[in-house]
Amino acid sequence: MTGVRKPLLIVEDDPALQKQMQWAFDQYETIVANDRESAIAQVRRFEPAVITMDLGLPPQPDDPTEGLRLLEELHSLVPNTKVIVLTGQNDHANALKAISMGAHDFCMKPFESELLTWTIDRAFRVHELQEENTRLSALSQVSATSGVLTRDAAMLRICRTIERVGPTSATVLLLGESGTGKELFARAVHELSPRRTARFVAINCAAIPETLLESELFGYEKGAFTGAVKQTLGKVETAHGGTLFLDEIGDLPTSLQAKLLRFLQERVIERIGGRDEIPVDVRIVCATHQSLKVRIDEGRFREDLYYRLAEIVVDIPPLRARPGDAALLAHAFVRKFAEEQRRGAMILLPEAIHAIDAHPWPGNVRELENVIKRAVIMAESSAITAVDIGLESPDDDGRALNLRQVREQAEKGAVLRVLGRVNGNLSRAADILGVSRPTLYDLMHRFGLK
Repeated sequence: MTGVRKPLLIVEDDPALQKQMQWAFDQYETIVANDRESAIAQVRRFEPAVITMDLGLPPQPDDPTEGLRLLEELHSLVPNTKVIVLTGQNDHANALKAISMGAHDFCMKPFESELLTWTIDRAFRVHELQEENTRLSALSQVSATSGVLTRDAAMLRICRTIERVGPTSATVLLLGESGTGKELFARAVHELSPRRTARFVAINCAAIPETLLESELFGYEKGAFTGAVKQTLGKVETAHGGTLFLDEIGDLPTSLQAKLLRFLQERVIERIGGRDEIPVDVRIVCATHQSLKVRIDEGRFREDLYYRLAEIVVDIPPLRARPGDAALLAHAFVRKFAEEQRRGAMILLPEAIHAIDAHPWPGNVRELENVIKRAVIMAESSAITAVDIGLESPDDDGRALNLRQVREQAEKGAVLRVLGRVNGNLSRAADILGVSRPTLYDLMHRFGLK
């Protein structure tokens, strides 16, 4: 036993019953609220795992409307919290309604302390088991996106999006600067789909001359042109049953955009020099570093094709917009290339890490990978310096990483935003921030806010 009591929120407007319940459940850290607004404020502040609440709350204690409204708000705000509803002896209908709205259990009033204690204990246990199950599921889940190294919230959301989209048949458009990992995510979409056992075929629309691109995509028949000595399948047919990745789709020539659009609409192709319509079952994933909407405005990309391709759009942020990820990736690349080059255990010195964090990385992850590979090969010792990487260490001394200062800046920003939102209402601001009014006064005094 740790000796730390679990918080239990009691929502009850009768002061005498409040005292009775606090005494009966003294094994918990009991928190009291007497109406809907104070209950929401206490939930924000203490985040209890279990709540007991009377359905009859002010301003009309004999009407369950306010209690049911609170239950609905709690289910939206803290869906994993277990709510135990207290109702009158002849109020089964509202008790069942509360269960249908997400309540965990109900007890009749007047309640028996032992029975309600057992119900509360069970609710805490169910909550603990659910939390543990969620944690273990997250640890044990092996995903196609598990190779993405990031701590950035936006990138983590993208990984979750890819995991949801992968099993579907939706066409995916990946946007992002060169080197951000668009092909990595395209392969993840394929690996997560029912087509994972079939081929993943990639073609770069910008790397092939326009005169050859059509035959590369759609294939050709024998004798279709000089040099066509045999029938050749294109990339679209080769990917039948699998996934076709069209990289740099923004560079697709206008003449081929119409033919690709027809394929997306009809799901049939014609090889060059052929007349037969060939049905092809393939999923399309596209990527580009360009703004397709700008190219549409310039008349260089078909708008109808864009909307065919953009069923799901994923915008991948550049490395410079992902704080801490450059250093995280650099450590991983050092381990990878040190093993490949048989350099033994190698480390990045603090000055090198500081330089990596400060560099904007216009070439994104691809540039970082190349720089680290060169540093591993060229470093004279097992400790890689900023000079080995080819970057200068910034002039600042890293004070921006001082956790106390960072925390104070974040707290000040949150207080300022909330005070602006509530127009200076300190009670409301304290509720939203999840602190007491004296604590809010202390924060305002420390930050010089009036």
